[in-house]
Amino acid sequence: MSEHGMPVGETAARLGLTVRTLHHWDEIGLARPAARSTAGYRLYTDDDLERLRRIVVYRELGLDLDAIRAVLDEPGGDVAAQLRVQRAQLAQRIAQLQDLDEDLERMIAAQERGILLSEDEQRATFGPGWDTNWPAEARDAYGRSPQWQQYAERSASRSADDWAAVTREVSAFDDQLGAALDAGVQPGDAAADALVDRHREVFSQYFPVTRQMQVHLGRMYAADPRFAAHYDAIRPGLAAWLRDAIEASARAHGIDPDTARWE
Repeated sequence: MSEHGMPVGETAARLGLTVRTLHHWDEIGLARPAARSTAGYRLYTDDDLERLRRIVVYRELGLDLDAIRAVLDEPGGDVAAQLRVQRAQLAQRIAQLQDLDEDLERMIAAQERGILLSEDEQRATFGPGWDTNWPAEARDAYGRSPQWQQYAERSASRSADDWAAVTREVSAFDDQLGAALDAGVQPGDAAADALVDRHREVFSQYFPVTRQMQVHLGRMYAADPRFAAHYDAIRPGLAAWLRDAIEASARAHGIDPDTARWE
């Protein structure tokens, strides 16, 4: 402290503020240094420092500068009322942060587990043929892919009822495939193309499926014993029929199935 007061830089350092902040508060009349040095530099007196300390306290409590000005300058002002308003706003923010924390917890769990249902809930939702190891196997195989991340983002917000609705839609689609095969629909027919489009729509509930990606899925259905068993249990030969229908539709849209990329 000089004889008449403390320079701006030293004041800022002592209070943990920036010189720019002090200049701003000076400009808006919130905290103006009352003294000047012989060279004309502004100096903060003891009373100025006390006001600055109070401003810092109320700012840390979350009051904006107009509210702080009212607390410090309005005679008989209801400081408690100002603080109650701030506390109510803080409580609301805490609730929002708690909700965000829960959302983040679910998102982390979904990225790690895929489906946020217990094993019993999975069996009840997906049926007795569901293997509760499948989500972990999928994570191990695809956990670093964009599609797994998209799948997890959807999963994080889905309840057992949501998953049950997805399962019913997939089951209904399986029935449509079986009916088409019974009716003699051939790959490349308009009815088959419509089912291919419906397949992409249904399975995009897991992650967005492009036509090129769909080609890879169709080939996996026919080649992977578990997928083939699923479709062939609906109708013998359905896995190969679905693969062929997808590839015929891809060709009609200018995609060579043999060069289709996972993109």
